[in-house]
Amino acid sequence: MGYHHFIGNGLNRSEKIQAWIVNELLNSKIPNEKRESSIQWELKHSSGVIQLARLLAQKRNLNEELAVVAAGLHDVHVIVNGTYDNHARLGAQIAKPMLEQSGQFSNGEIKQICDGIGNHSDKHLYSSDPFVELIKDADCFDCFFYGDKVYDYKDPSVLKHYYKRIIKIREEAGLPVKTCFSERIKVLGD
Repeated sequence: MGYHHFIGNGLNRSEKIQAWIVNELLNSKIPNEKRESSIQWELKHSSGVIQLARLLAQKRNLNEELAVVAAGLHDVHVIVNGTYDNHARLGAQIAKPMLEQSGQFSNGEIKQICDGIGNHSDKHLYSSDPFVELIKDADCFDCFFYGDKVYDYKDPSVLKHYYKRIIKIREEAGLPVKTCFSERIKVLGD
């Protein structure tokens, strides 16, 4: 018999959250036609953000396990309700009782995770909280792998900060410069 990941009784607390996300999406009663993004997208995106959060947490010497939990739950409102309307703040409200009921997280860890979830959409705002910034960066990093103009529906005054953020993240990761990002900032006005 082979080894199976993310099933069984031996899962650690971040693996339990990751398994819950996958199961919630695979068993969702909200069909793709009624969702703002597909179940396929949410599976792919949540997995990508988790792995990028893990990488950034290691690089920035932050708690990797909490980063994985927050990254996995960053779009929990979308996963559960199918809509992006105020999803970051509403997602933190879904995550808090879920984490409390699990009995596996301290109040301080729950606050840290929920702060990351609740603020992840404010990529145009910069905080002094490295954990909040990590969740924003992991989400932004993943989204820009799907195209250079993935966020272009946003208000231009906000959008330029997304481009500034991805330039900084790519530099931190040692990735080559993509001039299209700095060119977009020029068009949007610095």
